[in-house]
Amino acid sequence: MDWLALVLAGCFEVVGVSGINKVNKSKTVFSYSILAFGFIVSFLCLSYAMNTISMGTAYAVWTGIGTVGSALLGMFVYGESKEWRRILFISMVLSAAVGLKLIA
Repeated sequence: MDWLALVLAGCFEVVGVSGINKVNKSKTVFSYSILAFGFIVSFLCLSYAMNTISMGTAYAVWTGIGTVGSALLGMFVYGESKEWRRILFISMVLSAAVGLKLIA
């Protein structure tokens, strides 16, 4: 259950980052609501997951999911570069997060 909470925390971090992008485009209550909701739920899930998962592992996996998710969101939703080197480094971040799960 803690690992599920950690994955959800990473996914909601992506929602929060998406909210940052929306706030940059238009400063509306809705944009700020998405930003706040994403990060609040993300931190709550991260806090829950850290009850049994070590801080270093939880933080690394959480930021890895957030980084990879945000980069993929940028590429597929916001039209950012899909250069092969970018995809290679994203896969390296994802591999590191999976590796931490395997040894934790």
